[in-house]
Amino acid sequence: MTQKEPTSLIPVLRIDFPHAERLGRGKIALLEHIRETGSISAAGRAMDMSYRRAWLLVSALNGMFSQDAVLSQRGGKQGGGALVTPFGEELIRRFRAMEAKAAAALFEELAWLESNRNPHAMPAGELTDPAQRS
Repeated sequence: MTQKEPTSLIPVLRIDFPHAERLGRGKIALLEHIRETGSISAAGRAMDMSYRRAWLLVSALNGMFSQDAVLSQRGGKQGGGALVTPFGEELIRRFRAMEAKAAAALFEELAWLESNRNPHAMPAGELTDPAQRS
């Protein structure tokens, strides 16, 4: 297989765990932002989400595995902060590797979809009545 141009179509990986837990690009991106900022709050802001939402996602991540992905420290004299653990780093690395493998495995099919895609298609939620199109 020869890979020419990358397709504009992007496969999205999500792993569904038992009991409705999920691991996907949002939680992994949150981990990456925590790694960059050292803060759950700053990571949440970078992703345009509330601290509470970011904290709940970190809590869910930590509960999904036998090891914590993030360690946090409450504010105080030294201030708060968060640290992505070695396990969290490995989780990021492996998830990104799975995404790359999935994209590579689907390259030909995505290229076919792209070559047959309507380039003038309206984004979802816009005009849906063909009579309204000009």
